[in-house]
Amino acid sequence: MSTALLPFEEDTQLETIPHNLDAEQAFLGSLLYDNEVFHRVADWLKPEHFYDPVHARIYDTATDLIGKGSLADAVVLKTHFDRDDGLREIGGATYLAILIESAADSAASPEYARIIYELALRRELIRVGNELVNSASTDQERKSRELIQTIEQQLYNLAEEGSAQRGFVGFKQALAEAIETAAAAYERDGGLSGISSGLKSLDEKLGGLHPSDLIILAGRPSMGKTALATNIAFDVAKNYEFEIQPDGTKKTTNGGVVGFYSLEMSAEQLATRLIADYTGIPGYMIRQGTIDATQYEEIRDAVLEIQSLPLYIDDTGGLPISALAARARRLKRTHGLDLIVVDYLQLVTSSKGGEGRVQEISDVTQNLKALAKELNVPVIALSQLSRQVEQREDKKPQLSDLRESGSIEQDADVVMFVYREAYYKEREKPREDTPEYLAWEEEFRRIEKLAEVIIGKQRHGAIGTAKVAFDGARTKFSDIDTRFEDSAH
Repeated sequence: MSTALLPFEEDTQLETIPHNLDAEQAFLGSLLYDNEVFHRVADWLKPEHFYDPVHARIYDTATDLIGKGSLADAVVLKTHFDRDDGLREIGGATYLAILIESAADSAASPEYARIIYELALRRELIRVGNELVNSASTDQERKSRELIQTIEQQLYNLAEEGSAQRGFVGFKQALAEAIETAAAAYERDGGLSGISSGLKSLDEKLGGLHPSDLIILAGRPSMGKTALATNIAFDVAKNYEFEIQPDGTKKTTNGGVVGFYSLEMSAEQLATRLIADYTGIPGYMIRQGTIDATQYEEIRDAVLEIQSLPLYIDDTGGLPISALAARARRLKRTHGLDLIVVDYLQLVTSSKGGEGRVQEISDVTQNLKALAKELNVPVIALSQLSRQVEQREDKKPQLSDLRESGSIEQDADVVMFVYREAYYKEREKPREDTPEYLAWEEEFRRIEKLAEVIIGKQRHGAIGTAKVAFDGARTKFSDIDTRFEDSAH
């Protein structure tokens, strides 16, 4: 196959690349004349959207000054650009005066800003298109599906941020983002910087579920890890609140939109659990149909109340990590997305499956972490524990109990374990006609509804244990009633 560039790429001359210097001048002139213009476009117009590098520097400097509460006019900017070679080449202070003369009316300035933004997107689209043409023509090593995934990711970033490549971020911008996080924690009830899990004891340990974090939730089979993940997802969706931004987009102010990948359990089974959680009617009774008329009415009312919750379930079995990421991007683009839950990690497949199980899991966890950062949402991925925990006298799980633990522990920001002592105690049940039975029964009843969420790793905080209550009939975790906790001790 020929590796020559396609004709349209060779002919893409600088003068034909979409840009409008008149619009850039008119907007900047308006901005220097009236700094209030900035507040109408600051959320979406960035320096990198300007075609002319000098215009980008002027806008960046004005942004910095206005952000500090200072005036940004031609006189003030002149002192900042006295030694700027780029500005001196096009006229120096005289050019700033020309911008003022070219100023658009303040009311029309946002329209010029939109022209600048639109043309910047078109330039990025051309760049992404050229990259796709080059890669498809010359890169014989990469599979077509990998190319599609790469380009789709760039197009998603372009749709969300207005730039397909983030690149280096200035320390000033990083500080601004850190302050935004701190401000959100300060303003939110309970001081959470992340999304509430719905469990106060867990939120106190984690500070909520943080954007861009990969959270591993692990446990032995039947320990309740799916139940806990479902409880968290349901609570987040149930508390979803948003406000409309000036550009018409939605900004989540509480709770969030949840994408739940249920790779083991069907969507119908998951929905039954949620109904049991909401109504308090045991799930086994709903499945077996052993409910009375009153309970049926409760279930019907519950369905009407929760059917519009922003909880989206994908129950495709054996889902490849590339497809999982693509569907998450699509969900965020179409409905919004604030939390991803994957149940469970070992059921996600990877293109590196032929290189061994450890390598495949490593690839999955690396991609889940990358997805959390790309979409800026927390990702909760459930994981199995190895059987070695069963051989120890102390059955509380440790990081080394994670299956294929090296990569999981390395890539995760948080590793949590679900542990219920009653799970093991129940298996020690003696015969009812023995003297040991009464002592066993008393001890079992004391711990039957107690559970622990053990935080084995936390990149941003301390490790520790959150004690919670567990209702097996409803498969529901909740905060412990202090009166119940006191009586349990």
